[in-house]
Amino acid sequence: MTGPDDPSGAAPVIVTALFGQQDFAWLDGLRRAHFPPERNQVPAHITLFHHLPPAIMPELRQRLNAETRGQHAPRAWIAGVVTLGRGTAFRIESPDLAALRDRLADAFTGMLVPQDQAGWRPHVTIQNKVEPHQARALRAEMEAGFRVRPLAITGIGCWAYRDGPWEALSRHMFA
Repeated sequence: MTGPDDPSGAAPVIVTALFGQQDFAWLDGLRRAHFPPERNQVPAHITLFHHLPPAIMPELRQRLNAETRGQHAPRAWIAGVVTLGRGTAFRIESPDLAALRDRLADAFTGMLVPQDQAGWRPHVTIQNKVEPHQARALRAEMEAGFRVRPLAITGIGCWAYRDGPWEALSRHMFA
């Protein structure tokens, strides 16, 4: 398995859902407001896979092109507020996005790390790695005004993880 210190320069691949402009601006603004600044190295996102081997990028691109090109964006919505213990997130529901992820997971069985083999719980992390009392306070604040709302998913992004900000590898946009 390669990692950020691999001398070949190959880095693990992260796969995320991409948001519409308005939803991204809102979610990323919340993340910037509540995530410890020294730890907030990536924008708001929904992770589909945390660590895929870089060698599968050609096949991954081909599969993502087939899943997105000419296809309608999956319906998705922000369905609730969840605790991460030392953080707070929005729970995301999207049967269509879950089905897409399941197809990819089936295609790459045997190459998935344990975290990606476990049940997928889609969410957008707004705050993490804070003291538990801070996380509880933000969760209470977010729950107080919470309403289920639609979430625009516009595509799927692939990123190289190099032990810091992610490097964009590819974007696959829905019709």
